[in-house]
Amino acid sequence: MIDEILNFNQTFVSSKGYKQYVTDKYPNKRLAVLSCMDTRLTELLPAALGLRNGDAKIIKNAGGLVISPFDSAMRSLVVAVYELGVEEIMVVAHSHCGACHMSFGHLHEAMAARGITDDTLSTIAKCGIDLESWLEGFRDTPTSVRKTVETISTHPLMPADIVVRGFIIDSETGLLQEIE
Repeated sequence: MIDEILNFNQTFVSSKGYKQYVTDKYPNKRLAVLSCMDTRLTELLPAALGLRNGDAKIIKNAGGLVISPFDSAMRSLVVAVYELGVEEIMVVAHSHCGACHMSFGHLHEAMAARGITDDTLSTIAKCGIDLESWLEGFRDTPTSVRKTVETISTHPLMPADIVVRGFIIDSETGLLQEIE
């Protein structure tokens, strides 16, 4: 698959397919969107939000979460605010998310089946990493959105004037529901 992508890329560049996407690093709408990496959202999310290339910083991870105040999603949001002029942040979870009800137990089984040993997991635990928390999903999407919005808006490095709002997008229709 990667070789097919590389071949496509050569054609894309030689035919100047990139020209329609040229923009700079600053989001035109001064907006950052934290969302899930689900493939159903790849084109649906920006289309449903009316976003074009260059309009927003879109940060994606499993579940669209900030799982700790100093994780990579939060780091990206802080950089977006201070370096890139972001003034508003949307947290956009989605219906039928795979991270909902995700469990370390299930992932542990999958890891073992792929050759990851309990010794490896023990070594990671000895380094102070709680894999059960780190790989745990969430049970309730609205509660998860509220928690992520709260973590962002009360973060000690987040300015008080930044607007942070949470939503759930229907992963089929694109309909947004705001979570208060």
